[in-house]
Amino acid sequence: MTGNAQASPVERSERIGSIDVLRGFAVLGILLMNVQDFSMIGAAYFNPTAYGDLTGVNWVVWLGGHLFADMKFITLFSLLFGAGVVLFADRIEARGGSAVGIHYRRMFWLMLFGMIHGYLLWRGDILFAYAICGFLVFPLRHRSPVTLLVLGLFIISVGSTINLLGGMTEPKWSPEEREAMISDTWAPNEDDIARELAAYRGSYLEQMKDRVPDTASMQTITLLYYFLWRCGGLMLIGMALFKWGVLSAKLSAQRYLTMLLVGLGIGIPLVGYGVHQNIEHHWAFGYSFFIGSQYNYWGSLCVAAAYIAIVMLLFQYAGSGRALAPLAATGRMAFTNYIMQSVICTTIFYGHGLGLYGSVERSGQIILVLAIWVFQIVMSTWWLARFRFGPLEWLWRCLTYWQLQPIRTARLL
Repeated sequence: MTGNAQASPVERSERIGSIDVLRGFAVLGILLMNVQDFSMIGAAYFNPTAYGDLTGVNWVVWLGGHLFADMKFITLFSLLFGAGVVLFADRIEARGGSAVGIHYRRMFWLMLFGMIHGYLLWRGDILFAYAICGFLVFPLRHRSPVTLLVLGLFIISVGSTINLLGGMTEPKWSPEEREAMISDTWAPNEDDIARELAAYRGSYLEQMKDRVPDTASMQTITLLYYFLWRCGGLMLIGMALFKWGVLSAKLSAQRYLTMLLVGLGIGIPLVGYGVHQNIEHHWAFGYSFFIGSQYNYWGSLCVAAAYIAIVMLLFQYAGSGRALAPLAATGRMAFTNYIMQSVICTTIFYGHGLGLYGSVERSGQIILVLAIWVFQIVMSTWWLARFRFGPLEWLWRCLTYWQLQPIRTARLL
């Protein structure tokens, strides 16, 4: 492998600490939602009444996850991805190089990683969708922040409109089409539930019978009607926020405090009202899947903005000390930690491991999440005291720059 000095990975001194901390917060937080898909039938992720107990502590865990986690952390990841596209290109171009070929090579390898992750490990992969969106948003990186913000919001609204149009046309579907959609995504019958449980409690090859078609659907149909619009639009907004210095902790504390109060003040009530409406409609597919979901679709943007404000305020007050260093280390290894969560959870829940799929209630899931958080924070800190990059980050960089990168640190930190 060969490369050049104008196109090489950033050194530790060049990193933006607040973005690392925010990315660490996001990769830990996203497990709060992903664990539901790892451990329960797919429909339960969207419809909490589809499977498992939903009373007492289980109800509190689900409600807390929906209010504070569902769509909030994927929103943060998408914003950060857009910011990363600008940061990546700017640094290469500042050295006099061209970022175009390197960026597209980087996205190609991410797309391949996403396919491997999705087809061989877990159906909920997001890397493939990020790579496709990364291909599409890159030419817009030089637009003004205002243009990026407006365009991003418009693209996000397209995804919302598609969903609402689906709700308007749903009464006109044939009974067969409606039943197939409900069975696949919302309220499977006992036979479908038993089949899915048997597949993921079975051998690795038995899991593939479900995982392959589910992943293919995620990376085609779901990509076209949801991820392109939601994630692509958020990436453009992330570019704008980066250019404004929002993600670099450059705004005043007063502005971040306002962002925090407004974000939570609008977002949480909006998401909560959506839950109330879904309950009032008895979680009916025709309402909750299409219309009821829109409260969280938009409310999550406000809550994510509040999370950004919280992290930036913490960084302004403690970023130069050691208090946030473990979270920053977790963020610097976000790629490795994301895949590691899949490895750990599929080993626990799938048949090639402990086979606990469908057997752990939501109250038990949250305990597992906390344990994985502790492990990943400790592991990330230990690893980066000895190595420059996480193992998957290192591999991705080697493939992107087509040059073998040094991985060991010069000294222990």
